[in-house]
Amino acid sequence: MTGPMRLAAVAAASLLMALAGCQTNGADTTDGVVRTNEPSKGDVTSFGDAFDGLKTVGNVEYYASDQAVAEAKNQFRAENYGNAGALFFKATQLAPNDGGAWMGLAASCDRIHRFDLADRAYARAFKLVGASPEYYNNVGYSYLLRGKLQDARANFLKAYELAPNDPTVANNLKLLSSSVQNIER
Repeated sequence: MTGPMRLAAVAAASLLMALAGCQTNGADTTDGVVRTNEPSKGDVTSFGDAFDGLKTVGNVEYYASDQAVAEAKNQFRAENYGNAGALFFKATQLAPNDGGAWMGLAASCDRIHRFDLADRAYARAFKLVGASPEYYNNVGYSYLLRGKLQDARANFLKAYELAPNDPTVANNLKLLSSSVQNIER
């Protein structure tokens, strides 16, 4: 056997031994997830301590969309609405049930005047976040940007009913009243 062939044979044998050593205990997979970081009863740490009482990271929730949403919010605050929209879209692809990502996508689409996309994102967001003050406030602002003042008012009032002390809703109602008084033709 030549050198490369012998190396390949040794590597294959090592892989087979490693895979043969992998097994799961049926009791560990009650929720369908195999947790490799949780010690078995009686295991000890490298310092000789028992694992009893030590917490593992098994119940920490990590969402793949978190980083995309955080960067999207930064882009939105910097008024880079196209970039924000792209990042919010990425977040919705990573976590389709993230209502905040859908709301952010809709708001970003509003700012670049892609109201057709905003309407689709708001429809999906409503299914996830429900009739919240934030939802009605954002939809109202969308209608305000489109010049549909009656629809904007109806949504702002729904938001106001749900959160009468919310300063954002109050400011948008003031913005709406000034829009009605200062109509440009």
